Amino acid sequence: MHEAAPERLSLIAGSGDYPRLLAEAARRHGVSHIHLVAFKGETHRSLAGLADAVDWINLGQMGKMLDALREAGTKHAIMAGQLRPTQIFRFRPDAWARKTFMALKVKNPHTVFGMLVDEINKLGIEVLPASTFMDDHMPEAGLLTTRAPDEREQADIDLGIQIATTTTGLEIGQTLVVKEGVILAVEALEGTDKTIRRAGKLGGPGSVVVKIAKQGQDMRFDIPVIGPRTIKTLKKAGASCLAFRGGRAIFLEKERLIDEANQVGLSIIGIEIEEHPISNNEYPTAQGKSARESE
Repeated sequence: MHEAAPERLSLIAGSGDYPRLLAEAARRHGVSHIHLVAFKGETHRSLAGLADAVDWINLGQMGKMLDALREAGTKHAIMAGQLRPTQIFRFRPDAWARKTFMALKVKNPHTVFGMLVDEINKLGIEVLPASTFMDDHMPEAGLLTTRAPDEREQADIDLGIQIATTTTGLEIGQTLVVKEGVILAVEALEGTDKTIRRAGKLGGPGSVVVKIAKQGQDMRFDIPVIGPRTIKTLKKAGASCLAFRGGRAIFLEKERLIDEANQVGLSIIGIEIEEHPISNNEYPTAQGKSARESE
């Protein structure tokens, strides 16, 4: 977390519950003024009630967003929440977005949000990690649920981590689904939930879902989030295990998620991943703690 909580903070909020939980956590840590930048059709309107000032903009109005941040006068900002990936083909860019965003030859989270962070920094505003104030929502490596992965699931986790480390490095997506050594689905533009549902239709029950961000991820915008909707999707698809990178994923309503997972026998485990350069077909290794080690 940031060493000292700023008194004033701009929250650039997408959809989902994450921005609300972050705003509430920021208040508990001493942030007295929250300036909300909200996107029409994406950000929950109820979030405005937690802010002291609000600017509603359309998704493509990036120039207007920068103007709003400049006029707010805050020195710190956080980007939180999701934007529907398919909006990339539907939004109407303003002049600034046409000049910068549309000119990008490759459009992915690293290039798009990295560019936005650079522009925000030019205003004298520090963009804090999206995990700021959220330490209690970021479990470390270890078993979260009652049931640990069995031998077959652990083998699928190991394979999933190997493949996912490569695919995330190529900015393809954060989620990969494996069953009995077969790669059922790799996340692309459709998002995590649809990837899991697609895998369930292809492979039936018993799949293992691996959700990790790439090595060297930029915590200001590139961080996996697991919430009630994710657990609901896992249950519906018949997945038996979810693996994430310990200390590098946000769990929304963590206790509720664990309770629901235990009720259906879903195993959730945080994995320690050894980082090193990928070369000669060598991959970082996944090390899952057993139930005994986690006790």
